[in-house]
Amino acid sequence: MGRLDNKVAVITGSATGIGQATVKRFADEGATVICADIKEEEVKDTVEEIKQNGGKAESYSLDVSKEESVRVFAGYLKDTYGTIDILFNNAGIDEEGGKVHEYPTELFDQIIAVDLRGTFLTSKYILPLMMDQGGSIINTSSMSGQAADLDRSGYNAAKGGITNFTRAAAIDYARDGVRVNSISPGTIETPLVDELAGTKQEEGGQEFREAQKWVAPLGRLGSPEEVASVALFLASDDSSYVTGEDITVDGGVLAYTWPGKMLMDKSWKENVK
Repeated sequence: MGRLDNKVAVITGSATGIGQATVKRFADEGATVICADIKEEEVKDTVEEIKQNGGKAESYSLDVSKEESVRVFAGYLKDTYGTIDILFNNAGIDEEGGKVHEYPTELFDQIIAVDLRGTFLTSKYILPLMMDQGGSIINTSSMSGQAADLDRSGYNAAKGGITNFTRAAAIDYARDGVRVNSISPGTIETPLVDELAGTKQEEGGQEFREAQKWVAPLGRLGSPEEVASVALFLASDDSSYVTGEDITVDGGVLAYTWPGKMLMDKSWKENVK
């Protein structure tokens, strides 16, 4: 018996990376998954793969930053499924923009619109489909919502907002039986990381990954499947008394204040398992 049997789950940003790994995991655990993404063709490919493996899935083209788009989507969900058990707000974008005085306002607005506003809008319109029977909402935040990055103030602001928005929603809907939690991934091996740092085949991407042997105590990037496992825990009844929490999945990066000896002791880098 699957941990999500007879559940209906909505996952945004599900065409690639963490979202794609999560919809596959949820489907394997028995859920009917609605895979929502602005990347229409890629999300259709994900759905087809799930169906070929015996899972239940459908795709939906969605721009989470547009209120009318999200409102229509929620109406479709109500007409088609009646109620929703799980919402995974995973859609997000990221891009460097320079220091604050150089940062393009339009880029700041775009990241806030997709990452933070999108999380708000999908929650706002899908929550009424969960309140009668309860459910679980999971928001993708980031370790960048707890600590800052050079030249990425828009992303830092959006993800910090998601973490505290999660707490606000958790207390608003606790008595309705809706649990709201967030996941803060560290550096995960996704297409977004390829865009920001380079692929495994590119010199810059190779150098970036090599640096993780110094930066992350576990000595590597995380995998989308490792984040999907945490999402499954939060979606399932295994976390029935967990709400308003943020779970960091970063290989231990935020566990230290300054790398110190880690940067000087070669054995630290060489002993990666």
